[in-house]
Amino acid sequence: MSGLSPRAAYELVLQQGRFFSDAAQDHAVDQLEALYQQIRSGRAQAGGVYLWGPVGRGKTWLMDHFHASLSVPARRQHFHHFMRWVHQRLFQLSGTADPIRKLAADLAGETQVLCLDEFFVSDIGDAMLLGRLVQHLFEHRILLVMTSNQPPEGLYADGFHHDRFLPAVRAIKQHMQVVNLDGGQDHRLHPGVAHQRYWVRTAGDGQPLGVVFEQLCRGQAFVNEQERESICEPVELGHRQIQVVKRCADLVWFRYADLCEQPLAAMDFIHLCDQFGTILLSEVPCLSAEQHASRIARGTEDAAEQVETGDRELPRLSRQDDGVRRFIALVDECYDRQVPLYLEAAVPLDQLYPHGHLAFPFRRTLSRLTEMQLARFGQV
Repeated sequence: MSGLSPRAAYELVLQQGRFFSDAAQDHAVDQLEALYQQIRSGRAQAGGVYLWGPVGRGKTWLMDHFHASLSVPARRQHFHHFMRWVHQRLFQLSGTADPIRKLAADLAGETQVLCLDEFFVSDIGDAMLLGRLVQHLFEHRILLVMTSNQPPEGLYADGFHHDRFLPAVRAIKQHMQVVNLDGGQDHRLHPGVAHQRYWVRTAGDGQPLGVVFEQLCRGQAFVNEQERESICEPVELGHRQIQVVKRCADLVWFRYADLCEQPLAAMDFIHLCDQFGTILLSEVPCLSAEQHASRIARGTEDAAEQVETGDRELPRLSRQDDGVRRFIALVDECYDRQVPLYLEAAVPLDQLYPHGHLAFPFRRTLSRLTEMQLARFGQV
């Protein structure tokens, strides 16, 4: 549907029965269509559209089809990928008088529209950087389309030095049309042709991922015998050797503990999806666990707050929360890149993370894993 206007693309999928009529979506389409028409006529002013709401409301779909409709220079990136580029570019601009302003100016010379998916701020460094960068993007007349699970004022709301991010919030609310995309339906849950990619491991049921691996690997020819012998060779991520169960060509199989309980970052999962087109993950436990009080080492965000305000009771964290964060990052990257993720877990999907401090971001993860059980996801 590339080339169709946002309204035309939306009407087409409604006719095809791929979407259900949704008043909130219809309003969002109106805003994107208006921006599209302004760009076509050359009348677009600084600003854009900020789409927020719960998981499965069609935010990413609407943004992607808006991006596909454009004939002007435009960039579409997941927010993690954009921030990786920002940090790399700022490193290259070391020594420049005002590197953030220079970065925005350079970006304006390359693109007129910037589409950012899954805008979410949790890091104090990113919050302080974005506080200025977003303002400069608008000053250079870059049009922004963003998706998020939170309204602008909800971004980094409880973060340390939240005031450093407030200029970005004010700029978004001043320049962008903020649209709450919550029509009450999770469109990812609507029926489709099933393609199982999630199994609950029970005694005596064999090893489902072993069967999947053999089936998928059978179609991936080895270049030579040396490649065949490297089927258990570790994968390097974040300068660490991550053990694998098996691997072949474009396919890799990990155990949960080996991948998600290692000190890896979202950028490492980006690199992982650069290397492999299909990922298998076994021995996934129930991710909720007994909550316990945790001391945060000095030098982290929470410890810095302790230094300034005195001792206080820190959040009660799960021993597994770090692994859950990495699991969320893995699912996000696989979903955004359309990389099929096959899972073998100890519990059913809806029991994977029933409670915990990461319950809010895990709703998106659960919705995405549910959609991955349909044939329409990915090409495998």
